[in-house]
Amino acid sequence: MDRIDAMTAFIAVADLQGFAPAAHKLGLSPSNVTRLIAALEDRLGARLLQRTTRSVTLTDVGARYLERARRILSDVEEAEISAQAERTQPSGRLVVSAPIGFGRLHVSPVMSAYLQRYPDVSGELRLSDRMINLVEDGVDLAVRIGHLPDSSLVARSVGDMRRIVVASKDYLKRRGAPDAPAAIAAHDTIQFGTSDWDFVQDGREVGVPCTPRFITNSADAAILHAEQGGGLTRVLAYQAAESVEAGRLQIVLEESRAQWLGRLKATRMA
Repeated sequence: MDRIDAMTAFIAVADLQGFAPAAHKLGLSPSNVTRLIAALEDRLGARLLQRTTRSVTLTDVGARYLERARRILSDVEEAEISAQAERTQPSGRLVVSAPIGFGRLHVSPVMSAYLQRYPDVSGELRLSDRMINLVEDGVDLAVRIGHLPDSSLVARSVGDMRRIVVASKDYLKRRGAPDAPAAIAAHDTIQFGTSDWDFVQDGREVGVPCTPRFITNSADAAILHAEQGGGLTRVLAYQAAESVEAGRLQIVLEESRAQWLGRLKATRMA
C-alpha cells in the first residue's frame, strides 16, 4: 500500500462523503478506493469511517487522522513544488574548473552570463592546468581538453580541439615556411607540451622529432616568443586564435593538420 495514495483516497472519501464520488474524482474504481481505505485502516489498527447504506461518516479517530493527513499531504505538495521550482530555477553554489587559458577566454564569459540569468546561483571559477579530482576538490563541473580515463564521472562532448603550428610573419620571411612536416627539423622550434610533433599527412600519422631552442610550460610564453620571431610553435588552436586573427602569427602546414585532435569535454560528478 502506498500511504500517500491511501491518505489521498481517505481525504477524498471524507470530503465527498462517499466512495463512488471519491473514486470519480481520483480516476479510480470504487473497489480500488475501498481497498485503499481498508488497507489504511488495517495498518492503523483503527476504523476511520463508519459506513452505512446511505452515508459515510468519520469516526472520532478518523476525524483526528483527517486533520493530520491534510497537513501531511500539504507538506508533500509544498516539497514537490519547491523541488520543481529549484529544477526550473537553479539556486545554490556552482563550482567550475577549467584550464587557465581556455577558462579565461571562453568559460569565464559563459559563467558570467549564467550568473546574470540565474540570480539565485553563486559561482566560483577555478582556473588551473592541473588535472583535479572533482570529488576531493569539491568541484561540480570541469571543462577538460583531451582523452579522459574511464571513471565514474559523467562526460559530455562539447566540441573538438586541434593543435596548430604557428610562427610570426617576420620569422617565415627570414626562414621560409615549412612545406611538409619533415621540414620542421630544419627550423627553430618552441616547445610547449611534447617534444615530438605528430601530424596527419596523406592519411597517416607522421612524427617529427624536434630539438627546441626554447622550452616552456606556458602556452602564453610560447606564443609570445613566436610573435617575437623565435620560431615555430605548436599550440591548441584557441590559444593562438587571438594572435592569428590580429596577424601577429600565421598558421603553417594547414593541409597537414597537427595531430592530437583533443576532445573538449564537460565533466561532472555522477
